Amino acid sequence: MDLILWRHAEAEDATPDMERALTAKGRKQAKKMANWLKPRIPEDTRILVSPAKRTQQTAAALGVDFSTLEEIAPGASAHALIKAANWPQGAQSVLIVGHQPALGEVASLLLTGQEGSFTVKKGAVWWFSGRTRLGTNESLLLAVVAPDLL
Repeated sequence: MDLILWRHAEAEDATPDMERALTAKGRKQAKKMANWLKPRIPEDTRILVSPAKRTQQTAAALGVDFSTLEEIAPGASAHALIKAANWPQGAQSVLIVGHQPALGEVASLLLTGQEGSFTVKKGAVWWFSGRTRLGTNESLLLAVVAPDLL
């Protein structure tokens, strides 16, 4: 199973927070990343998206169906994201389009096994793969890609 974390692209500074839309730069970032992701993600990948406007717009750049989950809205915990993805028990790959700091906290848990946080750049993807080795679940970091590298 793969777990792909995608932070929403650049959004305008506005209120209310849930209504913040992508900027012109953010729309370009989302499109670049979607073009990189689309041929790489498994066809049956579950795509879970925060209800915030900026994440909805980021995910829409993929041009495929996705599910909106309140549980991964701004302010969600890393554990809520992991639970939504059914990591590492799930058999199906999952792409989560969400927010900081939760995405960085998930990355910390998967990489170090400890509470903490990494900074996930706007529009960037962190791609993990899970495996069991000698009876222990392991997380492998396969890729970190930011839109300005594409």
